[in-house]
Amino acid sequence: MEVLDTAIAAVILPHIAGSLSATTDEATWVLTSYLVANAVILPASSWFSLRFGRRNFLLFCISLFTVASFACGAAQSLGMILLARAVQGAGGGALQPLSQSILLESFPPEKRGSAMAVFALGVVVAPVLGPTLGGWLTDQYSWRWAFYINIPIGVVATFLIMRFVKDPPYIQSAKPGKIDAIGLGLLAVWIGTLQVILDKGQEDDWFGAMWIRWAVAVLIIALVAFLARELIVKNPIVNLKIFKDRNFVASNVFIFLIGVVLFATLALLPPMLQDQMNYPVVLTGLVTAPRGLGLLAALTVVGPLIARFGARAVIAMGLAFTTYSLWQMTQFSLLMGYWPVIISGVVQGLGIGFVYVPTATVAFTTLPGALRNEGTAFFNLLRNLGSSIGISVVMFLLTQNAQRVHASLASDITPYNVVSNPAVVAAHVDTTTIKGLTALNAAITNQATMIAYIDDFWLIMVMTLLTIPFLLLIKDVKPAAGGHTAVLE
Repeated sequence: MEVLDTAIAAVILPHIAGSLSATTDEATWVLTSYLVANAVILPASSWFSLRFGRRNFLLFCISLFTVASFACGAAQSLGMILLARAVQGAGGGALQPLSQSILLESFPPEKRGSAMAVFALGVVVAPVLGPTLGGWLTDQYSWRWAFYINIPIGVVATFLIMRFVKDPPYIQSAKPGKIDAIGLGLLAVWIGTLQVILDKGQEDDWFGAMWIRWAVAVLIIALVAFLARELIVKNPIVNLKIFKDRNFVASNVFIFLIGVVLFATLALLPPMLQDQMNYPVVLTGLVTAPRGLGLLAALTVVGPLIARFGARAVIAMGLAFTTYSLWQMTQFSLLMGYWPVIISGVVQGLGIGFVYVPTATVAFTTLPGALRNEGTAFFNLLRNLGSSIGISVVMFLLTQNAQRVHASLASDITPYNVVSNPAVVAAHVDTTTIKGLTALNAAITNQATMIAYIDDFWLIMVMTLLTIPFLLLIKDVKPAAGGHTAVLE
């Protein structure tokens, strides 16, 4: 339900922007406001599950998520939908770590790789159905129904949890003490400030604006104070002992990368296809959905691959697939058909599947059981931060590069070469009329924006390549004979 909502929201962003009189940059706040609220609540999910019971807290989060979904669909202004998305993010923040904790406790170590693959199989249904379902609902009804679809899913999920999920004895008898409210507040301040800077910096010329300088100062102070607080408080929101496990640290680097690659490309592709290539929303959904099929294919074989070759080798293979898919995206053009989008999406889905499952397996296999709740929360926090930062950065660079390239292309068109200039000839316009000049400017803008999209794909590809050395930090993990878990150097 949670990932389905994100996949659908990415496809319908242009329609939300048009309906609520927002720019493309402002529409991306629909994604980032959700991710920020999600990131803030994630570290506190362990305390809430111990304080109120994991089952009860899970039921509360699903109910909050479902009600907020209705509010998103009913929103009449950008401010209203952003508020509803923030509440929805708060409700969705605990869903994945709680689910992963239940899963990890339900299987012995030698079966966790396959179990995580099945868990991810459930998650992969969302990227497959999300773009297509979101596009169909928007085309046939309205973008609002893309949020209303969560309501019946939430009702079914609530019933199933009430029927099947039980709290283990250690949670029933847990006495978590007081929540570290100061630590949670500092966490909210630095994450929220970071996102505001990323979202609004472009509009106000970054460090040219005094308020951004102050915001950066607040961000740094809050972050340092948060880390100091977590080191000295008795019951921290984030137990920093989890960073003594080198597998956990390396895995968080890779999950951060997955957040950047998956959500940044999800944020880039739908507007590119709809605005630059004039794809209808249904076709946009159909050509982006095969990414989920690639992920599905990876998840059917990744468990046995981990068992045979170890997690490190599978992650390396996943990074190779992901890098190749991003290189394919750098070859996009306005004259291409839809097959390059489909093929690169399938390859990227394979890559992300081969990185995600072994990363999750490695992260928690060597982590002490007492730290597993905090570990799953921080693991998902890093993924969301990667998603939020990745979206903001690529959208900022998209706007900046589009303006830069537009100026460069336009400078080549002068009254002295206008008749023979290739750009003018390709646009088939009469430059002696206002209408013709307007059409020429639109053609140049379209070309410049497409080049800016390609620049973003180059950046994401380079980021993927830069994470490869972190494979050396991982102590390889794979099941050994006798059902035990082997940790290999």
